[in-house]
Amino acid sequence: MRMPSAGRFARLGAAVTAAGLVTVGMAATPALADSDTLWIAAPYELALPKGLDGGQGPAATVALGLYHDNADHRVTDGRLTVDASALTGIAEITWPENCAPAGATAVCSFPEVPLTGGTVELKIRAASGAEAGVTGRITYQATATTDAGGALGGPESSTDIRVVSGPDLVLNQPAPVTGVKPLSTVPVPFSVVNNGNEPANGVQVTFYVTRGLDIGTVAPQCTSTPLGEGAIKPFTQVDCAFDDVVEPGGSFTLPSPLRAKVAPYALGERIDIGVATRGGVEDVSPESNGAVASIGVRNTADFAVRGARVSGAAGETVKAELTFRNRGPAWVANLGSGDPVAAVDLTVPAGATVTTVPENCEPRTLDGGWWENEVRTGAPRYLCQLPMWVAEKQTVTFPFELRIDTVVRGAKGAVTLKPPYGDAPFAFDPNVANNDAKLVLNPAA
Repeated sequence: MRMPSAGRFARLGAAVTAAGLVTVGMAATPALADSDTLWIAAPYELALPKGLDGGQGPAATVALGLYHDNADHRVTDGRLTVDASALTGIAEITWPENCAPAGATAVCSFPEVPLTGGTVELKIRAASGAEAGVTGRITYQATATTDAGGALGGPESSTDIRVVSGPDLVLNQPAPVTGVKPLSTVPVPFSVVNNGNEPANGVQVTFYVTRGLDIGTVAPQCTSTPLGEGAIKPFTQVDCAFDDVVEPGGSFTLPSPLRAKVAPYALGERIDIGVATRGGVEDVSPESNGAVASIGVRNTADFAVRGARVSGAAGETVKAELTFRNRGPAWVANLGSGDPVAAVDLTVPAGATVTTVPENCEPRTLDGGWWENEVRTGAPRYLCQLPMWVAEKQTVTFPFELRIDTVVRGAKGAVTLKPPYGDAPFAFDPNVANNDAKLVLNPAA
């Protein structure tokens, strides 16, 4: 049930947010380090295409983040100081409204510093006349005020800036689509522009399409490969090679509009898209070469769990199989995150000891905490993770073996189906009544 090459989804999805190009700087005074921490998030490097004919280069967006990590504290009056004085003659910045510039330095305000997601976006471009190969640096410092009584502050972070020459393909980011009906057809926006200063001599396009969608052949230049283990393939890879030359400032589109047909078993679907230059020429800013088209389908998947009823004498070992089933009609997949679709939670019945634990089941204490013993057997509770995707009508069985230490007539252990994280109900499950069952030992006649 393990989906192969799941990293492809992670790599393409992360390309949208410049994965691998973000540095997080801790900014905390020693007195408050135990209670809260102020963080600065910024790209640690950025390549800027040089301008055409000695002019300015195209603008790139730099997202800077400021946040803290303790939900028990309120942090206000965040001030992120951005020093771009080392960029003179190399790059120029356009400041957003919440940044107050003074020469080459600006202070960006965060009235309320969030736990996640606090950002400002700078527009930065290569200066007129800047040549490929020149470098500079932006530095950052941050301070804030905490309700714990004091200020948060800390060391600086930085982004290295480099002016480069070459093509820079930028893929549009499709807006998420929701409420789509099964068996309908959905348009998928696709367009690419070349923000670089040199032409792209050919374009390579790759799609990773989840099982509930079908984009067809796309173009004669494309090949399709179903990927995954077993008879059911969770996604399809579509590779397309085009000879189109995309001049600086020019755009590229597919020969015909991209459309996705929605399967009757579709639910939370996605198309991960990547573009690249051909002919051995590297894109100067590959972090803008990926996008995800998210398509939410109006469908349901009835998750259910079945327990077991087994009997045995004191000292005997019995087998008990807990069974998960997706009754459909939709399949469920977490191919982007790789998270399990659900977990089966077992409380061991009284008078018994688990002697054999299924592979994907972890021991827990009775209240659900971490089991600190070195052995996995003998715990009072187990949490069994399902795969990252389950097809419609698919079953997954967790075979346990239990030794009956003391015969307790009709001893019951709870079997509960729950999300892998948190306790929120499954939004797609129309029947939660079958999400609970019992493991019964020596049931009464």
